[in-house]
Amino acid sequence: MTDWACKIAHEVNHEGWEKAQFPMLCETCLGDNPYIRMQKEDASTECKICVRPFTLFRWKAGTNGRYKATIICQSCAKMKNVCQTCLFDLEYGLPVEVRDRYLQELGQDKQELPESRVGRDYALQNAHAEGENQEGSNYGKVRHPMLERLARKTPYYKRNEARLCSFFVKGACNRGGDCPFKHELPKGGELANQKLRDRFHGENDPLAAKIMRKADDELTLMPPEDKSITTLYLGGMDPSVVEKEVRDKFYVHGEIRSIRMVKKQCCAFVTYVKREEAEAAAAGLHRILELKGKKVHVMWGRPQKSAITEASAAMVGGSAADGMPPAAVPGMPPGGMPGMAGSSGTYKPYYPSTDPAAMGNTPLEGEGIQAVAAASTAKAAPARNQAARAPAPAAPAMAAVGPQAPRGQATSTGAMKF
Repeated sequence: MTDWACKIAHEVNHEGWEKAQFPMLCETCLGDNPYIRMQKEDASTECKICVRPFTLFRWKAGTNGRYKATIICQSCAKMKNVCQTCLFDLEYGLPVEVRDRYLQELGQDKQELPESRVGRDYALQNAHAEGENQEGSNYGKVRHPMLERLARKTPYYKRNEARLCSFFVKGACNRGGDCPFKHELPKGGELANQKLRDRFHGENDPLAAKIMRKADDELTLMPPEDKSITTLYLGGMDPSVVEKEVRDKFYVHGEIRSIRMVKKQCCAFVTYVKREEAEAAAAGLHRILELKGKKVHVMWGRPQKSAITEASAAMVGGSAADGMPPAAVPGMPPGGMPGMAGSSGTYKPYYPSTDPAAMGNTPLEGEGIQAVAAASTAKAAPARNQAARAPAPAAPAMAAVGPQAPRGQATSTGAMKF
């Protein structure tokens, strides 16, 4: 509700009493019933913020909702751009503290009311004079990406439910089913104590603290620790999206090195030149990027492992701890490099171009893998010769038996052979 298209008719007389024709309300407070009957009473109560009399409006918020009423005047509501009943922002549906925090990051000043009565009246008088000369509110001119993620796009009618019955909590309610209030026990927690003035001024609001904590924990895309990663992954795209549409969304954040479209997987990879530009794009488009009316998931890309990195990891992280030689690596000798775990001999760099066996030639004497294998065989030969000279153990004596009898017949010793 940044543009005051409805031109709400209201005026302030010389005594400071406000007289209005229609309230400033959000869609949630109006309820789900499109036909509303309101009660209007001029100067019936005072504003909870500036304590000036104003026009009171009372109505039933929806079919199953409770009766609600305006609690602040329109002058205070216009200054903060909030609903007169729930005091939530009319643009995003969020508490004032959440909205002001992210708008201040973009350089917009927070509008505050003085504490004294005279100061409040003077500030509201100036705001009323400025509002007649300009259209819209200052809060709708700047937009923050985090506010777009946190914004409540649909009405939340659960807020219009009946309040808890205080007599039921005390055990003294005798209305039974005719009681218009809810017969439930109150739930504690950080949201149990909410103050109206703190919500309007945007200070010490427990609901705002909960929303900002959720934004920091769940809605913030943390960059990876590897500073060399400058690629963003776009998933869940429409197959008809072309590269130009992706470039139009990302080029405003920095210089793009390359864009790779994968039509079969409905995804794309956007690579920036600098890491800072990639972080700005991730922070500005995470959870709010839309291409052809469809939301697109923005995440950081993963580092691609080269063949050399994979070979080194397979060679070093093999099964050397178990006493087994590491697995064969393409381009390396089967026994591993000399000097590494699982190999014997001193360290000697291995180059496939200098290995005759790798090039398909016969290795020279004293070089190559065959020479290493021959040396190992020569060391093991004395042990085998010594084992061959040792006398063989005598075989155990066997009982002499007669000629072999057919299966199922008795032998000479009386045993049956099957």
